Amino acid sequence: MTEPDAIEIERGRAPGAAVIWMHGLGADGHDFVPVVHELALPETLAVRFVFPHAPLRPVTINRGAVMRAWYDVYGDAGVRREDAEGVRDSERRIEALIARETGRGIPPGAIVLAGFSQGGAMALHTGLRHPARLAGILALSCFLPLADALGAEASPANRAVPIFMAHGTDDAVIPLARARRARDRLVELGYRVLWREYRMPHAVCAAEITDVSAWLGEVLGA
Repeated sequence: MTEPDAIEIERGRAPGAAVIWMHGLGADGHDFVPVVHELALPETLAVRFVFPHAPLRPVTINRGAVMRAWYDVYGDAGVRREDAEGVRDSERRIEALIARETGRGIPPGAIVLAGFSQGGAMALHTGLRHPARLAGILALSCFLPLADALGAEASPANRAVPIFMAHGTDDAVIPLARARRARDRLVELGYRVLWREYRMPHAVCAAEITDVSAWLGEVLGA
């Protein structure tokens, strides 16, 4: 039996909102399933959480090992770079997930794109280009992929979309400085970014989950 392309968890009856949450490199959709309970959202907020699986592909920095990845990652003079073609391919996959939610009656304005690491990068990349206004973008421990193209490709509809970005001060995978540069680029382009830093490595912590819960409640109108 083929595994579905995403894990879905409905919190409450007849969800009127959705959170599409992308995992990081080498993980899968199961990785953030526990967050549904940990967020402890208000009982009145009925939300469908969608945790998609990235496609299997060889990853250059991991010696070509095949794993779930939203795009290939390779080294360039000691700096990690993203594969533009892979980013664009995953953007189309995420757009299809958004379309599926709207087809089930959830408007774009009640959809949050979320993700961690590679998944957070894809949430930013896709959300800022989506043609209809979204409820928000949640980008954890990540950076801004294809940053040079954003100015020309950004969707006017999401120029004022709420963005929550958070990063660990001890992150050895995606250095804090790189994440700060992504934040600064977004601010330069006029985006509203709520920024948080936590004493942690490339991970998620309890204080962060508390802040994410409050932010989700705000943007989804809890």
